Amino acid sequence: MNPHAENGRDVQNVIDVHNLNKHFGDKHVVNDVSLQVARGEIFGFLGPNGSGKTTSIRLMCGLLTPDSGSGTCLGYDIVRESEEIKRNVGYMTQRFSYWEDLTIRENLDFVARIYQMANRREVVDRSLEALGLQSRANQLTGSLSGGWKQRLALAACMLHEPKLLLLDEPTAGVDPTARRDFWEELHRLAAKGISVLVSTHYMDEAERCHKLAYIAYGKLLAQGTASEVIASQNLSTWTIRGEHLSALSERLRETPGVDQTVVFGSALHVSGSDHAALERVVRAATQDGATHAERIDTGLEDVFIYLMSRSTDNFKGKS
Repeated sequence: MNPHAENGRDVQNVIDVHNLNKHFGDKHVVNDVSLQVARGEIFGFLGPNGSGKTTSIRLMCGLLTPDSGSGTCLGYDIVRESEEIKRNVGYMTQRFSYWEDLTIRENLDFVARIYQMANRREVVDRSLEALGLQSRANQLTGSLSGGWKQRLALAACMLHEPKLLLLDEPTAGVDPTARRDFWEELHRLAAKGISVLVSTHYMDEAERCHKLAYIAYGKLLAQGTASEVIASQNLSTWTIRGEHLSALSERLRETPGVDQTVVFGSALHVSGSDHAALERVVRAATQDGATHAERIDTGLEDVFIYLMSRSTDNFKGKS
Protein backbone atom coordinates (compact mmCIF):
# COMPACT_ATOMS: atom_id res chain seq x y z
CA MET A 1 0.00 0.00 0.00
CA ASN A 2 1.25 3.49 -0.83
CA PRO A 3 2.48 5.11 2.43
CA HIS A 4 1.13 8.45 1.20
CA ALA A 5 -2.39 7.13 0.56
CA GLU A 6 -5.24 8.58 2.60
CA ASN A 7 -8.53 6.69 2.29
CA GLY A 8 -7.33 5.12 -0.94
CA ARG A 9 -6.06 8.38 -2.45
CA ASP A 10 -2.45 9.19 -3.31
CA VAL A 11 -1.57 12.26 -1.24
CA GLN A 12 1.78 14.06 -1.10
CA ASN A 13 0.53 16.87 1.16
CA VAL A 14 -2.31 16.43 3.64
CA ILE A 15 -3.19 20.09 3.02
CA ASP A 16 -2.59 21.58 -0.41
CA VAL A 17 -4.52 24.81 -1.08
CA HIS A 18 -3.98 27.55 -3.64
CA ASN A 19 -5.13 31.17 -3.85
CA LEU A 20 -7.94 30.90 -1.32
CA ASN A 21 -10.10 34.01 -0.96
CA LYS A 22 -12.96 34.79 1.40
CA HIS A 23 -14.98 37.98 1.89
CA PHE A 24 -17.42 38.85 4.64
CA GLY A 25 -19.29 41.83 3.26
CA ASP A 26 -16.68 44.30 2.04
CA LYS A 27 -13.94 42.82 4.24
CA HIS A 28 -11.37 40.65 2.45
CA VAL A 29 -10.67 38.21 5.29
CA VAL A 30 -8.51 35.68 3.39
CA ASN A 31 -6.50 37.03 0.47
CA ASP A 32 -4.88 34.59 -2.01
CA VAL A 33 -3.64 32.16 0.65
CA SER A 34 -1.63 29.16 -0.60
CA LEU A 35 -0.33 26.58 1.85
CA GLN A 36 0.99 23.01 1.93
CA VAL A 37 1.31 20.80 5.00
CA ALA A 38 3.16 17.47 4.73
CA ARG A 39 2.49 14.18 6.50
CA GLY A 40 3.75 14.12 10.08
CA GLU A 41 4.46 17.85 10.03
CA ILE A 42 3.56 20.35 12.74
CA PHE A 43 2.76 23.56 10.87
CA GLY A 44 2.42 26.73 12.94
CA PHE A 45 0.01 29.43 11.83
CA LEU A 46 0.78 32.83 13.36
CA GLY A 47 -0.64 36.32 13.17
CA PRO A 48 -2.42 39.00 15.21
CA ASN A 49 -6.07 38.75 16.25
CA GLY A 50 -8.35 39.30 13.27
CA SER A 51 -5.63 38.32 10.81
CA GLY A 52 -7.65 35.55 9.12
CA LYS A 53 -6.13 32.50 10.84
CA THR A 54 -9.39 30.93 11.97
CA THR A 55 -11.18 31.60 8.69
CA SER A 56 -8.26 30.09 6.75
CA ILE A 57 -8.33 26.95 8.90
CA ARG A 58 -12.08 26.58 8.36
CA LEU A 59 -11.66 26.97 4.61
CA MET A 60 -9.00 24.26 4.56
CA CYS A 61 -11.16 21.70 6.34
CA GLY A 62 -14.40 22.35 4.47
CA LEU A 63 -16.24 24.19 7.24
CA LEU A 64 -16.39 27.28 5.01
CA THR A 65 -16.60 27.56 1.23
CA PRO A 66 -14.03 29.87 -0.39
CA ASP A 67 -15.17 32.62 -2.76
CA SER A 68 -12.36 31.52 -5.06
CA GLY A 69 -9.32 29.28 -5.02
CA SER A 70 -8.93 25.53 -4.82
CA GLY A 71 -7.28 22.78 -2.87
CA THR A 72 -7.42 19.44 -1.17
CA CYS A 73 -7.35 18.22 2.41
CA LEU A 74 -6.42 14.56 2.92
CA GLY A 75 -6.87 14.16 -0.82
CA TYR A 76 -10.47 15.43 -0.77
CA ASP A 77 -11.54 18.54 -2.64
CA ILE A 78 -12.23 21.30 -0.10
CA VAL A 79 -15.37 22.44 -1.96
CA ARG A 80 -16.95 19.31 -3.44
CA GLU A 81 -15.97 16.79 -0.75
CA SER A 82 -16.17 18.83 2.45
CA GLU A 83 -18.26 16.19 4.25
CA GLU A 84 -15.51 13.60 3.74
CA ILE A 85 -12.94 16.03 5.14
CA LYS A 86 -15.03 16.70 8.24
CA ARG A 87 -15.21 12.97 8.95
CA ASN A 88 -11.45 12.53 8.70
CA VAL A 89 -9.93 15.48 10.57
CA GLY A 90 -9.87 16.47 14.22
CA TYR A 91 -10.76 20.11 14.83
CA MET A 92 -10.13 21.85 18.15
CA THR A 93 -11.65 25.32 18.47
CA GLN A 94 -10.34 28.34 20.39
CA ARG A 95 -13.11 28.07 22.94
CA PHE A 96 -13.72 24.94 25.01
CA SER A 97 -16.87 23.47 23.45
CA TYR A 98 -17.79 20.42 25.53
CA TRP A 99 -20.52 19.97 28.13
CA GLU A 100 -19.46 21.07 31.60
CA ASP A 101 -22.32 19.26 33.35
CA LEU A 102 -21.17 15.91 31.94
CA THR A 103 -18.21 13.84 33.11
CA ILE A 104 -15.12 13.37 30.97
CA ARG A 105 -16.28 9.85 30.05
CA GLU A 106 -19.77 11.05 29.18
CA ASN A 107 -18.38 13.78 26.93
CA LEU A 108 -16.16 11.33 25.08
CA ASP A 109 -18.98 8.81 24.78
CA PHE A 110 -21.21 11.53 23.27
CA VAL A 111 -18.56 12.36 20.68
CA ALA A 112 -18.18 8.64 19.87
CA ARG A 113 -21.95 8.49 19.28
CA ILE A 114 -21.69 11.42 16.84
CA TYR A 115 -19.11 9.43 14.85
CA GLN A 116 -21.41 6.37 15.08
CA MET A 117 -18.69 4.16 16.54
CA ALA A 118 -19.91 0.64 17.22
CA ASN A 119 -17.26 -0.08 19.90
CA ARG A 120 -17.74 3.15 21.83
CA ARG A 121 -16.73 1.90 25.27
CA GLU A 122 -13.48 0.39 23.99
CA VAL A 123 -12.65 3.55 22.03
CA VAL A 124 -13.36 5.81 25.01
CA ASP A 125 -11.33 3.63 27.39
CA ARG A 126 -8.38 3.67 24.98
CA SER A 127 -8.61 7.44 24.64
CA LEU A 128 -8.75 7.95 28.41
CA GLU A 129 -5.64 5.82 28.83
CA ALA A 130 -3.68 7.42 25.97
CA LEU A 131 -4.00 10.92 27.42
CA GLY A 132 -3.81 10.01 31.12
CA LEU A 133 -7.44 10.76 31.90
CA GLN A 134 -8.45 7.43 33.55
CA SER A 135 -8.27 8.74 37.12
CA ARG A 136 -10.57 11.66 36.22
CA ALA A 137 -12.95 9.80 33.92
CA ASN A 138 -15.96 10.36 36.21
CA GLN A 139 -15.13 13.96 37.14
CA LEU A 140 -17.51 16.67 35.97
CA THR A 141 -15.92 18.61 33.13
CA GLY A 142 -16.94 21.96 34.64
CA SER A 143 -14.63 21.35 37.61
CA LEU A 144 -11.52 20.79 35.47
CA SER A 145 -8.63 23.25 35.20
CA GLY A 146 -7.77 24.76 31.83
CA GLY A 147 -5.02 22.20 31.24
CA TRP A 148 -7.28 19.22 31.88
CA LYS A 149 -10.03 20.70 29.70
CA GLN A 150 -7.46 21.07 26.96
CA ARG A 151 -6.47 17.42 27.37
CA LEU A 152 -10.13 16.38 27.13
CA ALA A 153 -10.59 18.44 23.96
CA LEU A 154 -7.56 16.75 22.38
CA ALA A 155 -8.86 13.32 23.40
CA ALA A 156 -12.21 14.11 21.75
CA CYS A 157 -10.40 15.23 18.57
CA MET A 158 -8.48 11.95 18.43
CA LEU A 159 -11.38 9.54 19.08
CA HIS A 160 -11.94 8.74 15.40
CA GLU A 161 -8.18 8.45 14.72
CA PRO A 162 -7.82 11.37 12.31
CA LYS A 163 -4.73 11.79 10.14
CA LEU A 164 -4.87 15.58 10.48
CA LEU A 165 -5.44 17.82 13.50
CA LEU A 166 -6.55 21.44 13.07
CA LEU A 167 -5.95 23.28 16.34
CA ASP A 168 -7.10 26.88 16.69
CA GLU A 169 -5.08 28.54 19.50
CA PRO A 170 -5.45 25.42 21.66
CA THR A 171 -3.26 26.63 24.55
CA ALA A 172 -4.75 30.10 25.09
CA GLY A 173 -5.19 30.67 28.82
CA VAL A 174 -3.36 27.47 29.79
CA ASP A 175 -0.46 27.48 32.28
CA PRO A 176 3.12 26.91 31.04
CA THR A 177 3.40 23.37 32.39
CA ALA A 178 0.19 22.28 30.68
CA ARG A 179 1.32 23.97 27.45
CA ARG A 180 4.61 22.08 27.56
CA ASP A 181 2.85 18.75 28.15
CA PHE A 182 0.41 19.49 25.32
CA TRP A 183 3.24 20.16 22.87
CA GLU A 184 5.08 17.02 23.89
CA GLU A 185 1.89 15.12 23.04
CA LEU A 186 1.68 16.86 19.64
CA HIS A 187 5.22 15.76 18.82
CA ARG A 188 4.39 12.18 19.83
CA LEU A 189 1.41 12.27 17.45
CA ALA A 190 3.51 13.78 14.65
CA ALA A 191 6.09 10.99 15.10
CA LYS A 192 3.24 8.54 14.34
CA GLY A 193 2.55 10.31 11.03
CA ILE A 194 -0.31 12.57 12.15
CA SER A 195 -0.12 16.08 10.69
CA VAL A 196 -0.95 19.16 12.76
CA LEU A 197 -1.93 22.67 11.67
CA VAL A 198 -1.91 24.84 14.80
CA SER A 199 -2.46 28.55 15.26
CA THR A 200 -0.66 30.18 18.18
CA HIS A 201 0.49 33.52 19.59
CA TYR A 202 3.37 32.03 21.60
CA MET A 203 6.91 32.27 20.19
CA ASP A 204 8.16 29.29 22.19
CA GLU A 205 5.42 27.20 20.53
CA ALA A 206 6.24 28.60 17.10
CA GLU A 207 9.84 27.47 17.54
CA ARG A 208 8.63 23.91 18.19
CA CYS A 209 6.87 23.73 14.80
CA HIS A 210 8.52 22.10 11.79
CA LYS A 211 7.30 24.93 9.56
CA LEU A 212 5.57 28.29 10.07
CA ALA A 213 3.41 30.77 8.22
CA TYR A 214 2.66 34.35 9.25
CA ILE A 215 -0.65 35.88 8.18
CA ALA A 216 -1.83 39.48 8.65
CA TYR A 217 -4.96 41.16 7.28
CA GLY A 218 -5.72 38.04 5.27
CA LYS A 219 -2.36 37.76 3.47
CA LEU A 220 0.46 35.30 4.04
CA LEU A 221 3.62 37.36 4.55
CA ALA A 222 6.17 34.62 5.20
CA GLN A 223 6.35 30.85 5.46
CA GLY A 224 8.95 28.09 5.84
CA THR A 225 11.08 26.73 8.64
CA ALA A 226 11.93 29.10 11.49
CA SER A 227 15.39 29.74 10.03
CA GLU A 228 13.91 30.34 6.56
CA VAL A 229 11.36 32.82 7.91
CA ILE A 230 14.09 34.70 9.80
CA ALA A 231 16.38 34.78 6.75
CA SER A 232 13.56 35.95 4.45
CA GLN A 233 13.34 39.33 6.22
CA ASN A 234 17.10 40.05 5.93
CA LEU A 235 17.21 41.86 9.27
CA SER A 236 20.34 42.78 11.20
CA THR A 237 19.84 43.00 14.97
CA TRP A 238 21.86 44.57 17.78
CA THR A 239 21.29 44.31 21.50
CA ILE A 240 21.99 47.33 23.71
CA ARG A 241 22.38 47.13 27.49
CA GLY A 242 22.79 49.93 29.95
CA GLU A 243 20.93 52.95 31.26
CA HIS A 244 17.82 54.77 30.02
CA LEU A 245 16.92 52.15 27.40
CA SER A 246 13.31 53.31 27.06
CA ALA A 247 14.35 56.84 26.12
CA LEU A 248 17.03 55.47 23.80
CA SER A 249 14.45 53.26 22.13
CA GLU A 250 12.19 56.24 21.42
CA ARG A 251 15.08 58.22 19.98
CA LEU A 252 16.42 55.43 17.78
CA ARG A 253 12.97 54.53 16.47
CA GLU A 254 12.86 57.81 14.55
CA THR A 255 16.41 57.47 13.18
CA PRO A 256 17.00 56.54 9.50
CA GLY A 257 18.47 53.04 9.25
CA VAL A 258 16.45 51.74 12.22
CA ASP A 259 13.36 49.72 11.33
CA GLN A 260 12.45 48.50 14.80
CA THR A 261 13.29 48.87 18.50
CA VAL A 262 11.94 46.48 21.13
CA VAL A 263 12.79 46.29 24.84
CA PHE A 264 13.34 42.71 26.05
CA GLY A 265 13.73 42.92 29.82
CA SER A 266 17.09 44.59 30.52
CA ALA A 267 18.10 44.71 26.84
CA LEU A 268 17.03 46.77 23.85
CA HIS A 269 16.87 45.01 20.47
CA VAL A 270 17.44 47.29 17.48
CA SER A 271 16.82 45.89 13.99
CA GLY A 272 17.08 47.13 10.42
CA SER A 273 17.35 45.89 6.84
CA ASP A 274 20.21 48.26 5.94
CA HIS A 275 22.95 46.50 7.89
CA ALA A 276 25.69 49.11 7.44
CA ALA A 277 23.43 52.06 8.26
CA LEU A 278 22.12 50.30 11.35
CA GLU A 279 25.62 49.61 12.63
CA ARG A 280 26.61 53.27 12.23
CA VAL A 281 23.51 54.43 14.11
CA VAL A 282 23.98 51.95 16.96
CA ARG A 283 27.67 52.70 17.43
CA ALA A 284 27.03 56.45 17.42
CA ALA A 285 24.24 56.05 19.98
CA THR A 286 26.37 54.02 22.40
CA GLN A 287 29.55 56.12 22.49
CA ASP A 288 28.68 57.75 25.82
CA GLY A 289 29.91 54.76 27.85
CA ALA A 290 26.56 54.36 29.62
CA THR A 291 25.46 51.68 27.17
CA HIS A 292 27.06 48.72 25.43
CA ALA A 293 26.04 47.36 21.99
CA GLU A 294 26.59 43.91 20.52
CA ARG A 295 25.41 42.41 17.25
CA ILE A 296 23.30 39.27 17.75
CA ASP A 297 21.45 36.75 15.60
CA THR A 298 17.96 37.96 14.70
CA GLY A 299 15.40 35.87 16.55
CA LEU A 300 11.98 34.63 15.54
CA GLU A 301 10.29 37.08 17.91
CA ASP A 302 12.22 40.00 16.37
CA VAL A 303 10.96 38.92 12.94
CA PHE A 304 7.33 38.51 13.96
CA ILE A 305 7.23 41.88 15.72
CA TYR A 306 8.74 43.36 12.54
CA LEU A 307 6.16 41.61 10.31
CA MET A 308 3.31 42.72 12.56
CA SER A 309 4.40 46.36 12.55
CA ARG A 310 4.96 46.40 8.77
CA SER A 311 1.56 44.83 8.09
CA THR A 312 -0.15 47.30 10.43
CA ASP A 313 1.54 50.24 8.71
CA ASN A 314 0.55 48.92 5.27
CA PHE A 315 -3.04 48.38 6.38
CA LYS A 316 -3.30 51.92 7.79
CA GLY A 317 -1.81 53.26 4.59
CA LYS A 318 -4.65 51.71 2.62
CA SER A 319 -7.35 52.99 4.95
